[in-house]
Amino acid sequence: MDIAYSEQAAVLLKGSFLSESRRIKDGNTLTKFKIHKGRLGVTRVGDLSAQDMKKIPTLALIELTALCDVLGFELKRNKAAKLKTTEKKLFGVPLNTLLENDQKLLPNTKVPLLLQALLSCLEKRGLETEGILRVSGSQTRIKSLEQKLERDFYTGLFRWDEVHQNDVSGLLKRFIRELPAPLLTAEYLPAFAAVQNIPDLKQRLQALNLLILILPEPNRNTLKALLEFLSKVVARENNNKMNLWNVSTVMAPNLFMHKGLPNKIPEGKEKQLAEGAADVVRMMIHYQDLLWTVSSFLVAQVRKLNESNSKRYQFCDKRIKNLLRKIHADKDKVEKNQAEPSKVVKVHASLLLKDTLEVHLNNATRVADVLRQFQKNLCQNGWNIVTTVNLLKCNNSTECTNLLLYEVGGNIGERCLDPDTYLLDLYHINPHAEWIIKQNPLYPRMF
Repeated sequence: MDIAYSEQAAVLLKGSFLSESRRIKDGNTLTKFKIHKGRLGVTRVGDLSAQDMKKIPTLALIELTALCDVLGFELKRNKAAKLKTTEKKLFGVPLNTLLENDQKLLPNTKVPLLLQALLSCLEKRGLETEGILRVSGSQTRIKSLEQKLERDFYTGLFRWDEVHQNDVSGLLKRFIRELPAPLLTAEYLPAFAAVQNIPDLKQRLQALNLLILILPEPNRNTLKALLEFLSKVVARENNNKMNLWNVSTVMAPNLFMHKGLPNKIPEGKEKQLAEGAADVVRMMIHYQDLLWTVSSFLVAQVRKLNESNSKRYQFCDKRIKNLLRKIHADKDKVEKNQAEPSKVVKVHASLLLKDTLEVHLNNATRVADVLRQFQKNLCQNGWNIVTTVNLLKCNNSTECTNLLLYEVGGNIGERCLDPDTYLLDLYHINPHAEWIIKQNPLYPRMF
């Protein structure tokens, strides 16, 4: 993920390494891929600040266009759909509207509360149900349940424990199908469908990765919640008899067939297009951990944009000469630092302590080492934590999961750091950033 996908494709084409044998053929023989972690670690969707993530879709679209050009594929895009207003509160309501209403009740809601309730209900009582998602519930009951949800969902009076699980799965599919605009967006739905025409599996995944980064945040978060649930269904295959291909085949029409878009399917191509859509859904389910990452070459481009914007603002300042001198002086310092085998930096833990930690870095010091030593000292000394942490020797025996280290400022807005990030390398990339320890929001508070 260090090199632009389009550059990788150009190298493959030049070497004539593409082969039809590398296409996905069977659900039991899906190729295993592993992200090679560079010295700066892996960045996942959600690790970057909202400010930096706003830059990612444009960069991803540029890269996707370049990748399609190299591969000789036309990047098909529809016009954005015009959304019709509705008097309903839940079904047939735009994602943005749903989230705005939900956030009035629960601020920072990222996935519609109705979808969360449907998925939670199925996870508690439906994962073991044979044929879940495939076996249809009663259409009469489903329609009645939809009306009750519209009336009672936000009052808290709806009784989920009385609902048949196949009816809940029917409500789930109906919710996705009745969105005014497709979950994969009207604009990029053709591009998602065309991914299955790319011969090389790795390039198909790279194209999907870019398309997911292009999605609006509400769509991307909702899609991830859905795919995480579908993975849980597949994991219980022995009990519910729903393997990866079954689940993908059932869900593909709800994602790729939309009543608001013209479906001009050539005669005799229905089966081929249906299988292609199911193939794309299968990849999204199986490889979602890979797809929800931000490639390091994109993060590097975000850093360059931030540096460029910073310089642009500096040119508007009357004290331009002094600022330029400072820039050159800082650049000289960075060049000297890159030759240094070790460095002493300060790590802040403002939410936990008033003190800062002086951390001695060398080429082997990772984020995990800092967090582990910080937690160890915190447990031993409580609030009387020592102000200097010597990390010249690394201990890889345990991992610290309830604390996170963030890179803040400099040429990045904010980035949650992978535990395997080598800090001296990161310092050379962004010497003006602050490093701040925060508690992982997925874990209970320590204090």
